[in-house]
Amino acid sequence: MSNPIGTRNKAECAFDIVSLGEVMLRLDPGEGRTRTARAFRVWEGGGEYNVARGLRRCFGLRAALVTAFVDNEVGRLLEDLVLRGGVDMGFVKWLPFDGVGRAARNPLNFTERGFGVRGAVGCSDRGNSAAGKLRAGDIDWDALLGARGARWLHTGGIYAALSDTAPDVILEAVRAARRHGTIVSYDLNYRPSLWKAFGGLERAREVNRAIAPHVDVMLGNEEDFTACLGFEVAGLDPALSNPDAASFRRMIEKVAAAYPNLRAVATTLRGVKSASVNDWSAVAWVDGRFCESRRYEALAVLDRVGGGDSFASGFIYGLLENGDPQLAVDYGAAHGALAMTTPGDTSMASLAEVAALANGGNARIAR
Repeated sequence: MSNPIGTRNKAECAFDIVSLGEVMLRLDPGEGRTRTARAFRVWEGGGEYNVARGLRRCFGLRAALVTAFVDNEVGRLLEDLVLRGGVDMGFVKWLPFDGVGRAARNPLNFTERGFGVRGAVGCSDRGNSAAGKLRAGDIDWDALLGARGARWLHTGGIYAALSDTAPDVILEAVRAARRHGTIVSYDLNYRPSLWKAFGGLERAREVNRAIAPHVDVMLGNEEDFTACLGFEVAGLDPALSNPDAASFRRMIEKVAAAYPNLRAVATTLRGVKSASVNDWSAVAWVDGRFCESRRYEALAVLDRVGGGDSFASGFIYGLLENGDPQLAVDYGAAHGALAMTTPGDTSMASLAEVAALANGGNARIAR
């Protein structure tokens, strides 16, 4: 089967996937609340990083990270967590610590999982984030994507909203990717709280519309395509608790028509019954063909954070390694479903588990 995405030769590249974005230290109160916690479990996580980490740990691909950390004990803790995930840190920038964090800080993210009628709650502390201090020219993209070689570059709207310089870093990266034949995926990941300090919705659309013409694979949900790119579809309401695939098909058709550079557009479909029970599926358009995953009815959710990122890594794996759009959307949905059954932002699933679930497997004990 010919690959509809047209990726570079694996033998010519040092990395299968490179992610550009912020990595935060997540403090997780477990079953409790942040406001009353006396102990936290520590994880690493970030919308763009989670994708690379999933592709490395679950799918066995060669992954690298581009970000920045402050060189102090918290930064070295983040380094240790990233290295345990097997992601290469050779292109991470280390910024000096000024003793307080006035110039740059390592960001924190307090996230409680929610349960039943109590939704998940995130409280980020990411002002002066080191990753947001990166500027165009700080990373030698020709050395990374060209000389070293990377088959795929992933970044997204969370990083784009982090500072007024982050969009310039993204544009520099995606233009370099185009020069070297590296596929670019971009997850819109709209976060109103992040854009608030950088021009709000109007600026979000300006930035994302500037990046979109350089993207090959666009990812998003019902809110993302409307908020970030300005597309609307009759009958598709971001407030709906159970969006339907037909509405998303119409949305995807609009997006693909507006940006002919796109080779694939994909989204997850989440029906929220409660914080701990969701319906879950995905739909994708690849090279003019629509594919839908199976629908996971009443999926039990332990920790929903990172489900969309795990969908992205499974979807990218299917396209990058198999070139099969249906397998890609099936693996993406299965990987996202499995990721939400374990704590933390990143996946603990194996490729065998993803394949089994995508092929109709269930939760019967394996022994």
